[in-house]
Amino acid sequence: MQLQRPSFIQEQRLRMSPQIYQSIKLMELPIVDLREKIEEEIERNPALEVLEDHTTVSLDAAVPLRKEEDDYFEATSDSGFVRRGGDAATEEQHRFIEGVLSRPETLQEHLLQQLQLEPVDGELRFICETLIQNLDQDGFHKEPVELLFKAAPDRPRPSPERIAEGMRLVQSLDPAGTCTADYRESLKAQIGFLPGAPPGIEEALDHLALLEREKFAEVAKKLNRTEYEVQLFFDRIKELSPFPGRSFASSDVRFVVPDIQVVKKEGEFVIILNDEEIPVLGLNPFFMKVAEGPKKGGAGVARDFVRENIKEARWFIHSVNQRNHTLLRVTRAIVEFQRPFFVNGPKFLAPLTLRDIAGELGVHETTVSRIANGKYMQCEWGIFEIRHFFSNSISGAGSGGSRYSKEGVKEIIRELISAEGRRFSDQEIAGFLAKQGIPLARRTVAKYRNELDLGSSYTR
Repeated sequence: MQLQRPSFIQEQRLRMSPQIYQSIKLMELPIVDLREKIEEEIERNPALEVLEDHTTVSLDAAVPLRKEEDDYFEATSDSGFVRRGGDAATEEQHRFIEGVLSRPETLQEHLLQQLQLEPVDGELRFICETLIQNLDQDGFHKEPVELLFKAAPDRPRPSPERIAEGMRLVQSLDPAGTCTADYRESLKAQIGFLPGAPPGIEEALDHLALLEREKFAEVAKKLNRTEYEVQLFFDRIKELSPFPGRSFASSDVRFVVPDIQVVKKEGEFVIILNDEEIPVLGLNPFFMKVAEGPKKGGAGVARDFVRENIKEARWFIHSVNQRNHTLLRVTRAIVEFQRPFFVNGPKFLAPLTLRDIAGELGVHETTVSRIANGKYMQCEWGIFEIRHFFSNSISGAGSGGSRYSKEGVKEIIRELISAEGRRFSDQEIAGFLAKQGIPLARRTVAKYRNELDLGSSYTR
């Protein structure tokens, strides 16, 4: 018979406290998200308060003093008239406000406005509106069309013929070719609405890879056409847009706010933390006074509550300061490792890994990864994500391989293509790089060129 006996085991475990977890999460936040987190913490913890906030100004400081002649012309009905004696800054302020209130038109809004002018019945209008709301930023279906329309108590399921009719109507709206499954189907739809389209051009869409490489003779043989006809097909296809909805994708643009700035002054690089977007935090004086009070009865319960909130507020302030301090240290190390980049430009970016910076600072690689993720640095050459400065060498051996980084070589390829007098092939670009001591295979050049969103020599 086996007996169960209590036993003691001594072991070491690493447990993460809520404070440590909060500090790690704050380390990951870019400056915009950090400000939102600070606002949430201020609402949650009454012991935390804002001492200074440079992102807000008083109305007295923001609005210039009005003059008597301004009041006179303000009473007129012509609000667009430039007032005599008016301040130039005031007019600039009006233009700024008008620009803030305006926003780009979305693809859905553009299509729905055109649909309102179409003389269609209620069922077809419902089908078209549902199809339009299902489009992604390229103008293609997000969800399969057969899943969009289900029978409802107040509306039966539309017939396949009516759904197809609605799709053709949306495809005919501007921009033509939306409401399709992919770019091939979009091109076919656009050809259907193309005035004077040459007969047989739809068949050429099945050989786009050959057309892109200008293999007209091979395509002509497959289609039983002349090379002239195939070249005519290719010229008309180039007039079409394979992703018709992308011209309206600008409405999803999110502005980047740099977390840190590197400025060159008197031959040295100065690192400036963007603390204008981060409010200065402090402890509520009333809570500090209550925390020092006597511990008696109900006052003792209040004092314990206040002390707990003060403890959390102090840790939060410490975590924000630790995040900023780590960001400064990592940036300083990056500037030292990437000094040729900051002096001469993007194509001089050297291979650098997270391990290099972690070893220099004496921290773990994950700490460097968190502080670099999603944050941006502004310098003389533009605004770059901090992760941009971490790049493997072209030999793929981290920072211990070739002295040329992948991102630096991509910038050299970009310069070669932008300054070319004629269209260089990938093999010719590889030859130019080899003369500069950068051995790259042609397929690697093609890969980097595609990552730069640059077309081949046939399409440039």
